[in-house]
Amino acid sequence: MKLEGVTVVDLSVFLPGPYLTMALADHGAEVIKVEPPGEGDPGRHIGPSDGPSTVFFRNANRGKRSVVIDLKSDAGREALLRLCDRADVFVESFRPGVMKRLGFDYDTLAARNPRLVYCSVSAFGQEGPYSDRPAHDLATMALAGALSLTHGRDGVPAMPGLATADMVSSLHALSGVVMALFRRERTGRGDRIDVSMQHAALAALPNVMGSAMCRQPQPDPRYERTTGGSAFYQVYDTSDGRHLVLGAQETKFVRAVLSRLDRLDLLPLCERGPGPHQEPVIEFLRGVFREQPLGHWMQWFEGMDVSAAPVNTLREALDDPNIRANGLILTDDQGREHIAPVVRFRDEPARPILHEPALDEHRSILDQN
Repeated sequence: MKLEGVTVVDLSVFLPGPYLTMALADHGAEVIKVEPPGEGDPGRHIGPSDGPSTVFFRNANRGKRSVVIDLKSDAGREALLRLCDRADVFVESFRPGVMKRLGFDYDTLAARNPRLVYCSVSAFGQEGPYSDRPAHDLATMALAGALSLTHGRDGVPAMPGLATADMVSSLHALSGVVMALFRRERTGRGDRIDVSMQHAALAALPNVMGSAMCRQPQPDPRYERTTGGSAFYQVYDTSDGRHLVLGAQETKFVRAVLSRLDRLDLLPLCERGPGPHQEPVIEFLRGVFREQPLGHWMQWFEGMDVSAAPVNTLREALDDPNIRANGLILTDDQGREHIAPVVRFRDEPARPILHEPALDEHRSILDQN
């Protein structure tokens, strides 16, 4: 596998860091998860469980090895230093300054192991006025401006269902680690990586930053291209309490639907682009889609070559025919489901280990150093 022989020491908890290191483990890296005494990673106790750990924990920590180390003790700090001396990658998600106080900042570890790639994932970055603030995904999304464009029909910022800042920062950190490992092959030296959730969330908004970067007023999400101002980029109710989306605004798709509904007279409104002028089209389509259940409309769209989709429940998403056909859901020997690695290589594909570690399961690792 691509990362066979790479050793990772992972001090991160919750989602961004653990998801990053799980991706490394899926592709062959040895990931040693260092957990605090007591309950370990809080993710072990968040959400439903169908086995020895929560579904949340296993979907961010499979394939790793767990050791408990008390970083407040001299013996614990010495044990971690020994692990870092032989590591290729070090990942942490503490607030800035914590690692330095404990003696595990980049400069200290790099002096002992110059080849070490050191990655920090934090809410606001290692510097700046917010660096000491506590925060999770929602606060960083709010500060990045993402929630200002994510409104419900009542016009109030809506709670996102996806932990966008967590996941985007995790993937940026993953790319940083891989780039640093690649560069190390030429220079023989590791590097220091600093990834902020707030920064990653802001960077994920290039398609909606036009008005802000042109110093124009804040856009009204109701009338923007991808947040409610287009009839053909919209969520609609169906008669059975379900929802469907139209997800394409190209004229050929608009024409196909309006032609079949015998309302081509509305086409010019859509051709003018997003905005309040599309309200008559939106209201017409709302009335139409409320007349029949979701299943009816999905059959209606069959063969039309139009981007339309049901709003799936999570269970429906797991059972989606395209997800199943592509093998994205894996089942372990206990019958539990796992989400497969998304990156697929023709040669040396990922071989995820469908087992998450029990707390301190691999204590013997510390005796090997």
